[in-house]
Amino acid sequence: MDMLVIVAGLATGFVLGLLGSGGSIIALPALIYLLGVAPKSALAMSLGVVGITATLAAVSHGRRGNLDLPVAAVFALFGVMGTYVGTRVGVRLPAVWQLTLFALVMYTAAWRMFRRAPAQAPAAPAGLGVSGGAAALGGCPDWVSSCTAHIALAGLGVGLLTGLVGVGGGFLIVPALVLFSGLPMKKAVGTSLAIVAVNAYAGFYGYLGAVPVEWPLMGGFVSMTLLGSFAGTWASHRLSHDALKRAFAWFLVVVASYILIKNNL
Repeated sequence: MDMLVIVAGLATGFVLGLLGSGGSIIALPALIYLLGVAPKSALAMSLGVVGITATLAAVSHGRRGNLDLPVAAVFALFGVMGTYVGTRVGVRLPAVWQLTLFALVMYTAAWRMFRRAPAQAPAAPAGLGVSGGAAALGGCPDWVSSCTAHIALAGLGVGLLTGLVGVGGGFLIVPALVLFSGLPMKKAVGTSLAIVAVNAYAGFYGYLGAVPVEWPLMGGFVSMTLLGSFAGTWASHRLSHDALKRAFAWFLVVVASYILIKNNL
């Protein structure tokens, strides 16, 4: 296996295991700029890689009780709809536009990581219950009509972004879950991974047949990503998350700037 595949795969998995998101943000530039994969093929392959890795991570979180299936089902259902629309548009969109949007997403993710984490909303008693975070957004007196609508809209938005630029959207899903459904942070991360997996599979399927996929390369990348995710999970219990998030944020700024310069923007 090529050394670059090993390094890129391990880095992708490490970030996913460490932060619970960010895998696609590493995988897509690595596939394009390190491994020489065409942009649209790289976008599809990064979705497949992240989908498999996020699935295993979500199963692990589920065994610890950190997965809310009703919330995940609502978010993922509408997320798949958004992802389908995003892939249909993405197949026809010029690659340079997709990479530009991807770079802007990276800047957004970096900005979120530089910010201090907001106070966590209190957990709802069960399911899609009312939360302090939801109440701050205008209240959810009836979760069936109000909170579910917020989650559905967030799912559509994140799904559209997934299909267009190949990001799982974990850095957007986690705060959305905390605010709109009142999930505690650990359960929000586990639920987010399940949603990321579903969105990524939908996106990969949407690109399948429309763009070529280098299956051997993708298989090697996935195997290294899985190994890296175990290392990232181990490190997450031993390293300072604040310092790591800030370092990763600076990394995102550098890579996003490189993408824009590389595309003569």
